Amino acid sequence: MKSPLFALVLGALLACAGCSSVDSRVKDNDSAFRAWPASIQEKVRAGEVEMGFTREMVEVALGKADRRASRTTDRGEAEVWVYNKSGPRFSVGLGLGSSRGSTGIGGGVTLGDDFRDEENMRVIFEGGIVTAIERRK
Repeated sequence: MKSPLFALVLGALLACAGCSSVDSRVKDNDSAFRAWPASIQEKVRAGEVEMGFTREMVEVALGKADRRASRTTDRGEAEVWVYNKSGPRFSVGLGLGSSRGSTGIGGGVTLGDDFRDEENMRVIFEGGIVTAIERRK
């Protein structure tokens, strides 16, 4: 029988298996990254985006969007990239019940990366360029 600690560590590793870091994304896009001005490179390495960024710059800085949508405005079509808060979530539950004179107690602990999606940021592109950034307060 495997220990609960082993299961917890394995769960945490699996939750992060698909994660990519800014450094790994910069490495994967090295030639494009080196062509960007130093001020943009600095922002991207910090995981930040700003107006005027291209799709490629945003994807290197933030990774792939969790969801993509389109928006129609009076100026035309806009593309919306939605980013959720990332990282594993931890939850503890406790239950108490009784039936036919017997009482039972139970509990559980979960660790996962999809417990609850919480939208964190939207990046809006018009003509392939960031024209708006919405952040959740």
